[in-house]
Amino acid sequence: MHSRRFWTYVHRYRRAYLIGYAAAIASIAMAQLSPWVLRAAVDGIRHGVAPMLLAMYAGALVALGLLEAATSYVMRTRILGAAQRIEAELRRDYFRHLQRMHLGFFQEVRTGDLMARAVNDIRAVQRFAGVGLMRSLHTSVMIVASVAFMLSIDVPLTLWTMLILPAVTLLFIVLGREIHRRFDEVQAQFSSLSTRAQESFSGIRVIKAFAREDAQSARFREESENVVATNLRMARVQGALWPAIGFILGIASVVLLWQGGDAVIRGRITLGQMVQFSYYLARLSFPMIALGWVTNLWQQGRASMDRLDEIFAARPAIRDSRDPVVLSSVRGEIAFRNVSLTLGGTPVLSGITLTIPAGRTVALVGPTGSGKSTLVQLVPRLYDPTEGQVLVDGHDVRQIELASLRRAIALVPQETFLFSDTLFENIAFGADVEARGDGRRVLAAAEVSQISLDAEEFPLRYRTLVGERGVTLSGGQRQRTALARAVIRDPRILILDDALSSVDTHTEQEILTRLRGIMRSRTCLLISHRISTVRDADWIVVLNGGRIAEQGTHEDLLARGGLYADLYEKQLLREALEAEEPPEGDAEPEGGRADQEPGGTTMPDPTGQDRR
Repeated sequence: MHSRRFWTYVHRYRRAYLIGYAAAIASIAMAQLSPWVLRAAVDGIRHGVAPMLLAMYAGALVALGLLEAATSYVMRTRILGAAQRIEAELRRDYFRHLQRMHLGFFQEVRTGDLMARAVNDIRAVQRFAGVGLMRSLHTSVMIVASVAFMLSIDVPLTLWTMLILPAVTLLFIVLGREIHRRFDEVQAQFSSLSTRAQESFSGIRVIKAFAREDAQSARFREESENVVATNLRMARVQGALWPAIGFILGIASVVLLWQGGDAVIRGRITLGQMVQFSYYLARLSFPMIALGWVTNLWQQGRASMDRLDEIFAARPAIRDSRDPVVLSSVRGEIAFRNVSLTLGGTPVLSGITLTIPAGRTVALVGPTGSGKSTLVQLVPRLYDPTEGQVLVDGHDVRQIELASLRRAIALVPQETFLFSDTLFENIAFGADVEARGDGRRVLAAAEVSQISLDAEEFPLRYRTLVGERGVTLSGGQRQRTALARAVIRDPRILILDDALSSVDTHTEQEILTRLRGIMRSRTCLLISHRISTVRDADWIVVLNGGRIAEQGTHEDLLARGGLYADLYEKQLLREALEAEEPPEGDAEPEGGRADQEPGGTTMPDPTGQDRR
């Protein structure tokens, strides 16, 4: 194991390992003394020793057995306990590291692969840190001690026996490399299977809507069979290890019977010494097998730690500067200075210059792919601009401490995500630790977003479980829950990225009316495909092709007859056509979005995700 990170964890628990190793050596000492007692007993029986002395020998064997068991217990509890703590610490560090990674990282790495490393690979490292390190010392010392005592009994007999044992080392070298290679294949295949399962469970509604259950099951079966085949290929190598070791030790036993019996007959050693020698040879059986086991654990642990180090080696593209500015209070002034952004080699924003005074509501509109969502994501540093600056209260956001910057901002994205928890907990998620248990704040936020009306009709009200990703709620209910989660945060800057697209027009107006009262002294960035949503904003910015095409008030932009006026006319035409149709209300349409307008669809994200 050449991973510096792994040995850092081991070093933290060095005291437990040292105590465990001391107990291991004591256990080995007890095990090595037993054959001496057995030798004396056998030779005593041959010479007619008194029964009382035989009873003493028996008592000594029992006492040595008890001491060996006690020291072995200490060894196991200390070392295996340290390994469990290392596993927990490694898993926490792994999760914490992923939490710090930027969005682009998760667009490049599959979720199933990350989950496989968090489960299988960390467990493989734990096994090596526990059983592997424990048995590596125990077996090594046991082999050295046993061979030393065997040499003290009879050198020729020991040499005859030792002619056989180097074959075990050669076997480890040959099969160990193959085990390492095949274990890498197993972990990679398991990652692919985990990704397939995760995607299928997350997209179950789409699968059912297109009646693709059988096709997905077939693909999963194929992935599963590949995992089985890969595991079987590794099992063939691992399976060959144990019989080979048993065969080699069997040959050693034959040599002992042949050469040892001859030595007893010739009087070079006593019968008791041969029994003692055979006991040591028998004691070598488990260390040799354990050495093969440790070799497997070492190969698997090394492969798994290498895979984990790949993730740990990835550095977040969005991180604090060396001397970040901590914002104790935020007014909410936002400025974009000649901002350009390129993602995946594709220009998304170009030359954006815009100043938003604190406490103002600014709306962003524009056709598909104009860069509205990407622009607002620059404020909380979900991305950093390729060129130019984004300023909050006069500070470049790259110089502001991430935690203090994001504490001042609440973002409601167009793709709503809810946790598999109660409605109450999903709303309270946006609050600080002290306020999470404050039911009054949750109720107040729910009133603003109008999710309170639905909550009153739920059987368990706010204690209703919303299901994974909020699957039990409609699209509009999910959006209003996410809005309440942002409102309870009491942000200085509120970003609503098409956050009311699945809400009916009447409810939307109620929500906007309540939001205006809250946002009078706060800055609000509002993205919507509905002109009715943005018309009362203090300022409207029209984006097209990643550039600012127009800006002004609703009336000014209509008077210019430009792109904004064109979008407005199209919306009026659509509303006229839909006037005779019954309202869809809050229900989620087949595509997962309600009231989709021209300019409100999604653009292909150059990094792999859809973005408006």
